[in-house]
Amino acid sequence: MDKKQIPVEELKLGMYVTELDRPWLDTPFLFQGFPITSDDQIDEVKKHCQTVFVDLERDASGDDAHGPLTGRKVERGTVVYKQVTQVEEELGIAREVYSACEQSVQASLETIRVTGDLDPKPLTNAVEHMSRSIERNPDAMMLLFKIKQKGGEELNRAVDTSIHMITFGRFLQFPAERLELLGTAGLLLDIGKVKTPDEILQKKGVLTAEEYEIIKAHVMESVELIRAAPGLPKGLEEIVLQHHEREDGSGYPRGLRGRQITIDGAIAGLVNSYAAITSRRTYAEQSSPSNALNRLYKLRGKLFHDALVEQFIQCIGIYPVGSTVELNTGEVGIVIAQNLVRRLQPRVLVVLDRSWNPIRPQLILDLIKEPKATQDEPYRIRRTLPRDKLPINLEDFFLDMSG
Repeated sequence: MDKKQIPVEELKLGMYVTELDRPWLDTPFLFQGFPITSDDQIDEVKKHCQTVFVDLERDASGDDAHGPLTGRKVERGTVVYKQVTQVEEELGIAREVYSACEQSVQASLETIRVTGDLDPKPLTNAVEHMSRSIERNPDAMMLLFKIKQKGGEELNRAVDTSIHMITFGRFLQFPAERLELLGTAGLLLDIGKVKTPDEILQKKGVLTAEEYEIIKAHVMESVELIRAAPGLPKGLEEIVLQHHEREDGSGYPRGLRGRQITIDGAIAGLVNSYAAITSRRTYAEQSSPSNALNRLYKLRGKLFHDALVEQFIQCIGIYPVGSTVELNTGEVGIVIAQNLVRRLQPRVLVVLDRSWNPIRPQLILDLIKEPKATQDEPYRIRRTLPRDKLPINLEDFFLDMSG
């Protein structure tokens, strides 16, 4: 590595930061080493550091310094979304929107199985309402998905992917119509799997070569359903077609690589993979959000667009909304809202005391305000916990929150 120490005032887009002049955990940066992909990121570094080390071998600040796998810049949009509601306020509205979306997706799946046709109107209406809720406050919809998840695998996966794609688009400051395009794509990426035999979809163990080819066919099945359906947004077909393409050309169905994959197609591939890793599946273990993000991070620049992975991790956060966490007091809480400035200090709803007895009324802690756990020590997160170990139904607690 050829590294150089520079003042933060000299940072430019495309530079790769390898070291800071202070401990990493004292900053909101999630990983030890990251590319500079936005002016906002430079401003954030300036808030915390005076100097940094950059890797000259990975410097892409020139006009054409990127290789074939990292050449597509992530052009952020110009829409500034303001959080106009608190998560407690938005939760009641989001609950109705979420339920309507579930019903629309379930009805569409059943219609396809019976008639072979896709009715897009209920889906696009659901995505429009989801997008408006996420624009106001992205945490409410993300939280709802984490505490519900009562539908089947294909339903949960579709809604999860749609919510995350809209939320990521909002983070990237894309305009409203692009959020709806991404959200609709999220619902329909795997719609073609309704034609895949259940014994293959739910098989535990390694697929045969023939079975794998049948699985891969779901992409074109999805595209054919979309082509035949009127009134869907322009550009949707290409996103669905590309969501299994990979940066190194190892994906399918066309083996595209690098610059051949659109940014929206790359977003779909990244988010769909995150949703798959963190979902409940009959054929694989469910992974925690933090483990999923670590896996994606290790694959950046290989399977997934490197800058997009960095941005997605910034969007989701080190303690994603809905995470179950143990506090330094031994109490247990649920992350209900991110803090974009201090990722290690989200808002937490405390649901269990240190003996794991339910707490009512619940206590909400905004960790960035450093509320005191004891006279000398503020509350902080000690570790994450698997949600299925909790002796309570979380939905009951959030019903109280949303009125």
